[in-house]
Amino acid sequence: MNTPPEILAPTLADMDEMARGALKLLPPALKRFTEGVVIQIADFPDDDVCEEMELETPFDILGLYQGVALDEKGVEMSGGLPDIVFLYRRPILDYWCESGEDLLHVVRHVLIHEIGHHFGFSDADMEDLEAEADAEERRGS
Repeated sequence: MNTPPEILAPTLADMDEMARGALKLLPPALKRFTEGVVIQIADFPDDDVCEEMELETPFDILGLYQGVALDEKGVEMSGGLPDIVFLYRRPILDYWCESGEDLLHVVRHVLIHEIGHHFGFSDADMEDLEAEADAEERRGS
């Protein structure tokens, strides 16, 4: 009797590598503005985020943009913390298992959505960017 190989969930480092790969697949119009945005991978949001976002469980959020959106920044703003996009590994993996979508696609979706907040984009704008990223990925395949 053959035992199936053990399948391990991607680690924080694996998810970080996926996010950086997904960042490279962003449409050029979006990618050129992401310099300086920090990508941080965590298993779950911290307690402060859960409380502030009024989450029922830490699985209720896949990612979070923290910083000042570009459309709200002024010249006088300097010396502050960098803009950060948090990707939450465990909720992303949970969503991935439930949806059956490709994990890199899920990571890219969350990344585009959160970076979109950095630019003050609407959900429709972000859907267009995702479609462009999908087309870019197909061209690269």
